[in-house]
Amino acid sequence: MALRGARERWVRTGGVELCVAELGDGSRPTVVLVHGYPDSKEVWSEVAERLAERFHVVLYDVRGHGRSSAPKPLRGGFTLEKLTDDFLAVVDAVSPDRPVHLVGHDWGSVQSWEFVTVKRTEGRIASFTSMSGPSLDHFGHWIKKRTT
Repeated sequence: MALRGARERWVRTGGVELCVAELGDGSRPTVVLVHGYPDSKEVWSEVAERLAERFHVVLYDVRGHGRSSAPKPLRGGFTLEKLTDDFLAVVDAVSPDRPVHLVGHDWGSVQSWEFVTVKRTEGRIASFTSMSGPSLDHFGHWIKKRTT
């Protein structure tokens, strides 16, 4: 499903180009929606259109998905550190002066847990909503408790 009325831009980061779409008034609070695997930003179409009535909504194709380019070589190109670099590049482009509200689904949620827990994103995220994606740290602790 296409993103009706979206404005698109390209953000370069770490050797890839990310396709970024924006809806709504840029002066309103920004909500960034991060898709899961193997989706693209269009998975958020209906949600984005509804949120755009009250927010500046930003969606981007995660590296290697949708219209964003893939890292070369692929091996090592999808680390959480690089995905965090991508997130910060998008946020710096679309909301340089204000923190954003972050929503992640599936693998987008797993990435977003990383975004909200690393020091270098401090002050860039106003809130976080996770849908169907665990924090890898929490998951690791859960597994360890059950195997020891």
